[in-house]
Amino acid sequence: MSTPEGFFPNNSGPIETSLSVLSWNIWWQFGPWQQRAPAIESTLHALDADIIALQEVWGDADENYAKILAEKLGYHYLHADCMMMNGVGFGNAILSRWPISETKVITLSGTAETGETRNALYARADGPRGALDIFCTHLNWRYEQSHIRQVQVREVAEFVKANTASKMPPFLCGDFNAEPMSEEIRMLTGLTTAAAHGLVFHDAWTIAGKGLGFTWDTRNPFAAAEFEPNRRIDYIFAGHPKARGRGHVTNVEIIGGAPVAGVWPSDHFGLVAKIRY
Repeated sequence: MSTPEGFFPNNSGPIETSLSVLSWNIWWQFGPWQQRAPAIESTLHALDADIIALQEVWGDADENYAKILAEKLGYHYLHADCMMMNGVGFGNAILSRWPISETKVITLSGTAETGETRNALYARADGPRGALDIFCTHLNWRYEQSHIRQVQVREVAEFVKANTASKMPPFLCGDFNAEPMSEEIRMLTGLTTAAAHGLVFHDAWTIAGKGLGFTWDTRNPFAAAEFEPNRRIDYIFAGHPKARGRGHVTNVEIIGGAPVAGVWPSDHFGLVAKIRY
């Protein structure tokens, strides 16, 4: 039985405190990397999000960009490469303002068919009002690989389901390389057979975004150079809100949507969401 609209036990009302979650594909070391790095760092510093999920993060034997960013911003971090490109790692990362008490990484299907290896990360952040279960991933990119992304989405969903135990719903961030009405995204948002039984997510942009929300946008010259259409392919997903609206997305905005000191930070725009916490 659902709670009647507007009713809260003990008349306590919805939670008004919040946290901010950011997700962004930062384009590895492609393009003018040395010029882009300060633009990425400036953008992240200005936004000051509590949780940051990054895709296409580089790493090598000596260092990785997640660690560099965490040290500059004063965050805790998890980083995991999923494949090598020109001898440099290519992976995902989660940065947290608060300590990270548990981490896991899984490798996703698709390598045998595509030659690409993808992964998904889990970090439990010990926030001041309870633990947060954060997941980050980056799915295969080619248009014709929806069938692979659907398999990957099922694997990610089972990963989330097996590692969610806090008073907040789980948060899943990443570059899914799929538009909102694709089968793989519909599997996550309850519009077709669920990716994992009993698990559904709310798409932050659908809840609180304004406009089309393109994250691959040909206003960005790095995106325009690929001659692909504008698309919304990057997401922040939140599990169904819990008591007093915990986990409810109240606002979401595009980030990285303009050059910094004349340099576009990435070929993707990112997202930052405000969430009841």
